[in-house]
Amino acid sequence: MPTIAERVLRPPTIPPAVLPPRASRARVLLVGLAVALLLAVLVGAGAGALPVPVASVLGVLLHKLGLSTGLAVEPQQEAVVWAIRLPRVLLAVLVGAALGLAGAAMQGLFRNPLADPSLLGISAGASLAAVVVIVLEGKMLAIVGALPSAGAYVLPLAAFVGAALITLFVYRVSRRGGRVLVSTMLLVGIATNGLAGAVTGLLTYAATDAQLRSITFWGLGSLGGATWPVLATLVPFLLAPLLYLPRLGKALNLLVLGEEQASHLGLPVARVKWQVIGLTTLAVGASVATVGTIGFLGFLVPHVLRLLGGPDHRFVLPASALGGALVLLLADTLARTVVAPAELPIGILTALLGAPVFLWIVLRPRI
Repeated sequence: MPTIAERVLRPPTIPPAVLPPRASRARVLLVGLAVALLLAVLVGAGAGALPVPVASVLGVLLHKLGLSTGLAVEPQQEAVVWAIRLPRVLLAVLVGAALGLAGAAMQGLFRNPLADPSLLGISAGASLAAVVVIVLEGKMLAIVGALPSAGAYVLPLAAFVGAALITLFVYRVSRRGGRVLVSTMLLVGIATNGLAGAVTGLLTYAATDAQLRSITFWGLGSLGGATWPVLATLVPFLLAPLLYLPRLGKALNLLVLGEEQASHLGLPVARVKWQVIGLTTLAVGASVATVGTIGFLGFLVPHVLRLLGGPDHRFVLPASALGGALVLLLADTLARTVVAPAELPIGILTALLGAPVFLWIVLRPRI
């Protein structure tokens, strides 16, 4: 005999012909986002100082997969696409999907469409740790001097550890009577953001000119360091959030009713909150550690998709992953082509896109 929670969490079987309009629209949006992302990958891998036709990009991919094609590809085009552009395109897809998915999960957890992964201080913790490494670069490299190959991983590893420590601190401080209240966690996260920002400011004040330049570019975000080894390092961290967070859609739907009501329906609220927070920290921490701070993406994409396809988290979570990947990939393609051969920091473009939309969302009810 199924429990109340199982009956609530299990969606009813509805014939496709009688699906409500919003459910049908959600499926169309998911398919459309997937197709648009695939096209954006092909276009993004061919865009740059050396333009490569989409057919040639497809030929390179099929050739690397061991499939023979009649598509003509020049050796220079193959080298550029495979060694330089494809790792960057895939990095944009992975990081964009992780940030979009994390934003949707946080909005569901806080039951607030304006929520963002930075609310818990995840991004601030990663940025603080990165600034510490930049300012104390000489001492940090001396510590790992016995491992010459580890020098390149000091900054991203420190950023990830900083994000994890800040999140653990917020979670522990927010416990009251063995329970973690979301409202308390939000307030502690805001205070932690301010504290981390203050310490970051002090370190920035003490930095040299060269260190200030590094701090500035880190804060603006960039995918310029994408390589196949970087992807191989990032994938294990993002695999669990990308695969498991979409499975929490039904649980987040129940949390919309409130923690007490969801608990009465049999939902393990504490476990769900821990899963969302842990997986979000993993996704955002690993992403910020690899490409720097990219603002507004985790807020913008889930909110827009919720307006288009409805609030059902079984749609919002996977759609946010696809939408985040698409938006970041398009923004990165624009960043490296609009002022070629120079390159715009991608954080500038996401801020230019996200800030006006944020203001529109905030002011829309008053208009």
